[in-house]
Amino acid sequence: MSNMTRIAAVVLAAALVIPASGCSRNRPGSDTGYVARDVNTLYALAKKSLDQGDYEQAAKLFDEVERQHPYSVWARRAQLMSAFSYYVAKKYPDSISAAQRFLTIHPGNKDAPYAHYLTGMSYYQQVEDVTRDQRVTQQAMDAFGELVRRYPDSRYASDARLKMDLLNDHLAGKEMEIGRFYERSGKWLAANLRFRKVVEDFQTTSHTPEALERLVETYLALGIPVEAEKSAAVLGANYPGNKWYKRAYALIQRHPPPRQLQAEARAEKPQPAQTRLPKAQPIEAPPAETAPAETAPQPGAQQPQAQPQPPQPQPQPQAQPQPQG
Repeated sequence: MSNMTRIAAVVLAAALVIPASGCSRNRPGSDTGYVARDVNTLYALAKKSLDQGDYEQAAKLFDEVERQHPYSVWARRAQLMSAFSYYVAKKYPDSISAAQRFLTIHPGNKDAPYAHYLTGMSYYQQVEDVTRDQRVTQQAMDAFGELVRRYPDSRYASDARLKMDLLNDHLAGKEMEIGRFYERSGKWLAANLRFRKVVEDFQTTSHTPEALERLVETYLALGIPVEAEKSAAVLGANYPGNKWYKRAYALIQRHPPPRQLQAEARAEKPQPAQTRLPKAQPIEAPPAETAPAETAPQPGAQQPQAQPQPPQPQPQPQAQPQPQG
């Protein structure tokens, strides 16, 4: 055999060996590789992974149920179970994506409230402390708000309302954090606007008394003692024994508004209330005895504590799933 013939034979053999070795190297070896299986086998594997605590693997197998058997009666259940598995695996963006896909394909399904709840909880678990951006906090508020609006009587609505109260307090805490920063920097008007936003938009939160007292401080710094007295009066009418009212009262006593301005302010026609807080009363001295220390937690000042995880759906794969008509 000539040299040229030998070289040609070697090149041909290499061309045949390289693709074969590449195929063997890329062949999937895990349960999530595309291996055609019947729906019962796939669903049972996913459920087994979930029971064993391998949540991410379970989610991928549930995705396989939907991919290989999109028209099966178990495909819909697999979508929801995939969202739950991603949630308990702390893969929150994947959980949101799976839940949203379920809602897009099955908007009127009986499990739609649970999909909304999973979406809200996935955002809720990602909420940062008040020193960070609060975009995710607002997304959680929107998701829970959609659940309460669409399904007010569902089993998840009450917990969603509780989470919304905590998130609302958290958003108010963010406004207070920014306002305090502006106040420390001597930017009195910017700080005043932040504190007013808390009083007007988050008045049912635990931050309202402090916001009113901070308004007294900023109004006095801006040279508007009449407005400072009004804020102190609102604070006294609603929180007479609060420590923030005592501070506001002390400030007003040290910086009383001019008598002429006081007379003109009382002679003005009352304006419609801008908030639901009661009408301001004349400022009075706080009680002599110190009020009991407040024991209520301040969830807005810190990141809300995670609540118990949502209940796991309990689908049981049947031996022979029967397609619906």
